[in-house]
Amino acid sequence: MSKPQSPLMANAARGLRHVFIRNLELLAHIGVYRHEEGRMQPVRINVDLATDDSADIQDMLENVVDYHVIEQRIRAIIAEGHVRLAETLAERIAAACFEDARVKTARVRVEKLHALSGAESVGVEIERTR
Repeated sequence: MSKPQSPLMANAARGLRHVFIRNLELLAHIGVYRHEEGRMQPVRINVDLATDDSADIQDMLENVVDYHVIEQRIRAIIAEGHVRLAETLAERIAAACFEDARVKTARVRVEKLHALSGAESVGVEIERTR
């Protein structure tokens, strides 16, 4: 029995393209604990988007979801100021991805890189569908 394909993978039959950003590391004001207030800490962000697919993109950027635009939206969200929860940051990033109507599904992972000693990272991954 074959495993069903993830909705985030490119899938010609379903008309989906997979656009992604891997391991974007930024400094963010994030956290609920007193020692996290007023200081920035490194976060790693991964975004996977299932978008409308078209073979007729005509080599034109405006015909695809632009990962640079997604990156700029992520940076703008972080620049807005302190966020208490990684979950909140992930939700805001997912919402920003849906500003492009071609995005059908957004999977966002937010990792705090120095939250626990002995752990590479901690965080959350969400998936939202339009």
